[in-house]
Amino acid sequence: MRWVRAIGGAVLTVVGLVWILQGVNVIRGSSMSGHGQYAVLGVIVGLIGIWLLRGAIRVREESRAAWRPD
Repeated sequence: MRWVRAIGGAVLTVVGLVWILQGVNVIRGSSMSGHGQYAVLGVIVGLIGIWLLRGAIRVREESRAAWRPD
């Protein structure tokens, strides 16, 4: 499950970044280019992606700590 969370988080983070760049008209050539609402949606999607990545990293650290002998 950790890998699904990590891959999903990475994909959403990249998609969010692309949407932000399209929304502020840095990346052109799309119907999304230059429309601010896509930049806002990109921030939301990117934050969800970062949240998922952070959760995957936290699960990994907790599982490592559980296996360490005291």
